[in-house]
Amino acid sequence: MAVSALPSLSHFGIYVHDVERMVAFYTRVFGLKETDRGQGSTFRNTLVFLSARPEQHHQLVLASGRPADATFSTVMQMSFKVQAIDDLRRIHRDALAEGATGMRGLNHGNALSIYFSDIEGNTVEVYMDTPYHVAQPHGDPLDLDLPDAVLLEQTERLCRQDPTFMPREEWERRFVASLG
Repeated sequence: MAVSALPSLSHFGIYVHDVERMVAFYTRVFGLKETDRGQGSTFRNTLVFLSARPEQHHQLVLASGRPADATFSTVMQMSFKVQAIDDLRRIHRDALAEGATGMRGLNHGNALSIYFSDIEGNTVEVYMDTPYHVAQPHGDPLDLDLPDAVLLEQTERLCRQDPTFMPREEWERRFVASLG
């Protein structure tokens, strides 16, 4: 199959209990903006479309209608990519201030990640890529209180100890070659 014919994940939608609380959470923590809102003519739920990028009408859709007796989300995780360790620190702080729970950090080698539950119990990951690759799953503790240079040195050292280590660029070349 030609690379151009392969699908590209674009956005996701989740059912929520309280649309307005969830809109407030995701706009405050992630800076997402509401791009549209309404009720569909065939899908009778309220839909709120959120995005942080002008080239994407929506990255997240919040839909009313999550059953009141739904005690947990069946979404394994929603992941948001950031560019810097300070972005992870800011979202860590802001998510907790907005009611997130279960905050934890993991160093995956190929990414530095924080995980938490949003105010309705959905698991959210926020991550930044590193220049390294190690086979996944891989998870070492992540301490965002460490200075950036120490975190990056620690990550490189941990990755180089893993027998699957390679620079990210090498992994990307191999992946492209596997696509034919």
